[in-house]
Amino acid sequence: MATSSSPSLLTSPASTKPKHCLPTLPFLPFKQLVNHSRTVATNAVSRREIVTTMLTTGLIASQLQSASPVLAADDEEYVKDTSQVISKVRNTINMDKKDPNVAEAVTELRELSNSWVAKYRREKNLLGRPSFRDMYSALNAVSGHYISFGPTAPIPAKRKQRILEEMDTAEKALQRGR
Repeated sequence: MATSSSPSLLTSPASTKPKHCLPTLPFLPFKQLVNHSRTVATNAVSRREIVTTMLTTGLIASQLQSASPVLAADDEEYVKDTSQVISKVRNTINMDKKDPNVAEAVTELRELSNSWVAKYRREKNLLGRPSFRDMYSALNAVSGHYISFGPTAPIPAKRKQRILEEMDTAEKALQRGR
């Protein structure tokens, strides 16, 4: 046994445990250890079961995503709404700066564009479409201009040209179903 004067790995139960030692696990006899490992092995899930479950889940998810009648109605609505916003943007930015209805038209455009963005920004199936990307960029440029400079300030020629080009590409992409 260890004496109190010399350090030893074996300590008596009455001695205090040093602070740096990790807690000890209870000692299991060999038979209990073998039985414990067998129960863990029988409760474990095999890789084959995991892969089968994952594949089945993936097939079910892909079948749910290919529900075309619901998406077709949404697609028609998206095309209609986007075409309406495109025509409103074109009409508004092409108005004469001396027209007394410019401020009212800009207010209507901002309301329409905000509702379009709020409605379609969350649709994950639309986010990758070129029509959505170009439309969103053009609306961002128009809104940013009118927020910064006011509803009666005319859009500079370069910015106006870029917005109209984005509208054209968005309209072409809509016609192609993209």
